[in-house]
Amino acid sequence: MKPFDNCPSADGLWTGLRRADAPTALAAIVVTQGLIRWFGPQPEVPAEFHALPRHDGGDALVTPGLVDCHTHLVYGGQRANEFAMRLAGASYEEVAKAGGGIVSSVRATREASEDELFASAGKRLESLLAEGVCAIEIKSGYGLSLEHERKQLRVARRLGAAYGVTVRTTFLGAHALPPEYAGRSGAYIDLVCDEMLPALAAEGLVDAVDVFCERIAFSLEETERVFQAAQRLGLPVKLHAEQLSDMGGAALAARYGALSCDHIEHLSQVGIDAMRDAGTVAVLLPGAFYTLRDTTVPPIAALRAAGVPMAVSTDHNPGTSPALSLLLMVNMACTLFRLTVPEAIDAVTSHAARALGLQATHGSIGVGMPANFVLWDVQEVAELAYWFGQRPARSVVRQGRVVV
Repeated sequence: MKPFDNCPSADGLWTGLRRADAPTALAAIVVTQGLIRWFGPQPEVPAEFHALPRHDGGDALVTPGLVDCHTHLVYGGQRANEFAMRLAGASYEEVAKAGGGIVSSVRATREASEDELFASAGKRLESLLAEGVCAIEIKSGYGLSLEHERKQLRVARRLGAAYGVTVRTTFLGAHALPPEYAGRSGAYIDLVCDEMLPALAAEGLVDAVDVFCERIAFSLEETERVFQAAQRLGLPVKLHAEQLSDMGGAALAARYGALSCDHIEHLSQVGIDAMRDAGTVAVLLPGAFYTLRDTTVPPIAALRAAGVPMAVSTDHNPGTSPALSLLLMVNMACTLFRLTVPEAIDAVTSHAARALGLQATHGSIGVGMPANFVLWDVQEVAELAYWFGQRPARSVVRQGRVVV
C-alpha cells in the first residue's frame, strides 16, 4: 500500500457520483483543504466551485467511509489450533479453561516487541483499509500489565499516524485474568483501576474503556469498579456484554452512558430498554457468532422496535473472529441476523461512528466534515451486502487524500 504521505490530495470537484438514496441522479462533492465544502445534485454545484480541479467519479456509487468500531487488531501470534479444538467439540469456555483463549494471546503479545506488533497489525490493517475503512477502533487487552497494555496502545497510535486513518484506542485491561493473578481477580481489578488506567490515560493513550463482563471474565461488581475509574478520568465506557449469558451488563453500562454494548446475543428486554434510554449503540459481531457456531441470534427485532441503533464490526481478533473484511460482516449481518440492506449500511457508517463517539467527523458525508468517502464499482447499494470475496472499492478518499 502506498505510504499515506505520498497519496495525492482529494481537493477538487468530484462529479459523476450516485448516492445510495438517489441512485438515478448524478451527485457531486466539493473538497477543499481536506474538508467537504458541498455535497448535492451535480447540476446544482455552486458557480464558485466550477473552476476547481475535476475528479470524474465515472458513475460510481458513493458512500461515507466505512467505520470498523470493534477490533482487537494488535496482538502477537495466532490461534488456529483453538479453531481446530472447537471444531473437534470443545466449547469457548473449555478452550479458555485449558489454558487457551485470551491468555494464550497474552503470552504471545508479551513476547513480541512493539515493532513486531506494529508490522503484523499493519498487514491486517491494510486489508481493512483496502475495503474503504476510514476509521477504526483498536482495543488493548492482550497485555494485561501496564508495560504490555502500553505497548499495544502505542502501536495503535502509531498505526493511525502511519496509515492516515482515524484510530480510536480502547483500554481493555479487564479482558481476562493474567496468569500471575490467578484466583485474585479483585486484586487485578485494583491494578487496572488504580495504576494501569490512570497511567495510560495520563499518557494520552486511551480514548475509551471497555470490560469483558462474563462468567469466564469479570463480574458486574468488578465491571462497575472499572467504569467508576473511567468516570473519574472523564473517559467514556463500552462493554463486551451478554455474549455467552445474560449478566445484566448492558443495563449497567447504560447507567454509565456507555457508547456501545457489543456482542449482546443474550441481551434482555431490560437491557434493550436501558440502552434505548441512554442512547447506547448495539454493536453486532457476526464474525464471532459464525466462528463460535453460536445459535443464539441477537434480539434484532426487539432492538429495531425499540429504536436502538445497530452497528456492525469485524471484531477482528485471533481467537473468535479472524475476519479482515468488513463487507463480509455486512453480508453476515444480513444473512445470519436478518438486517435489511439500509440497516447494514448504516451499521458500518453512521451507527458505527456513533459507537466510537465520532459521529461529528465520520459515518456520513456532510459539509465541514473531513473528506472520508468511498466510490464503489457497483450498480446498486445492495451489492455491498450481496457480494463476498470481492473488493468493489474503486476509489477511497481518507482524511482528504486519495488512498486507493
